Amino acid sequence: MAGGDKGEGAAKGARVRVLVAVLVVQILVALALIIFVIGGWPWVDRAPARTAAAAEVDARFLPAPGDSVPTPAVDRFDSAYAFALLRRQVEVYGWRPAGSRALRRLAVDLRGRLPGGRFEPVGAPHPGLRNVVGVIPGRRPAILVGAHYDVEARPRGFVGANDGAAGTAAVVALSRALAAQPVPGGREVRFVLFDGEEEPAGAADPRSSGLRGSTAYARRHARSVGQMILLDYVAGRGLRLPREATSDRRLWSRLRAAADRAGVETAFPDETGAAVYDDHTPFLEAGVPAVDLIDWGYPWRDTLADDLSKVSARSLDVTGEAVLELVDELRRQ
Repeated sequence: MAGGDKGEGAAKGARVRVLVAVLVVQILVALALIIFVIGGWPWVDRAPARTAAAAEVDARFLPAPGDSVPTPAVDRFDSAYAFALLRRQVEVYGWRPAGSRALRRLAVDLRGRLPGGRFEPVGAPHPGLRNVVGVIPGRRPAILVGAHYDVEARPRGFVGANDGAAGTAAVVALSRALAAQPVPGGREVRFVLFDGEEEPAGAADPRSSGLRGSTAYARRHARSVGQMILLDYVAGRGLRLPREATSDRRLWSRLRAAADRAGVETAFPDETGAAVYDDHTPFLEAGVPAVDLIDWGYPWRDTLADDLSKVSARSLDVTGEAVLELVDELRRQ
């Protein structure tokens, strides 16, 4: 009997050990599943995903086939930040005509990115419209760098990657670069993002119903502005920026010299393009030297095809480096 009891005990112990082993395996499997759900398998290399994302961003710095956009010889303008902000406007805020909820949300975003950012109402007869203004304090007269941040009301769904988002992103990135390199005793630099540049849907005459934000700002502040630099279509692939026909010749010559110092002069040919009624016009009419950086030959102008596939960080960088060089020169005078 004693021998039988011993055999039974051994069998029982073996069963217990098997059950414990099964339980341990189940616990380990459960823990592994929890780890997978929370963060993925720890031994899986995620580098390919990061590399693919980086390649997508880096590809936007490369010229498209046939694209002759130069590579800047300097690196002061944060084109990665600027292009990310361009994309944010398109992807997060989408269609954002003047007076829309999307544009009001974007205005709050932009105000927080500009130095000393604030709203300035456009005023009657355009209630609800507001310019977004930032400033680096200094001596008057001020240098004004501007762009419009609204987009076309028609066609519906227009996202304005080049017409709206590009200039806005460049102005904000320029404000960051210049604020990070203060010039003691330098001139005041203002950054103004104009509302209501595009005419409302159904407007018969763009000249009388567009440029609402810039017209109001120039009427109030033109006397305190020494030069005005407008950034409009400035990120298209194959960027080419001849002098807009009404732009001040002397200021344009200084911009081309600045572009030469930045190594991007080929994007600013010594040619004159079309005359464009744009946000610089009210300043010219008020006697302020102003230039309009606008690639009027952009093929997707005013169409739904003006999307992220038609712009590049390289082009935005070319614009930013040239304007940064010019403004830095002007503020030291």
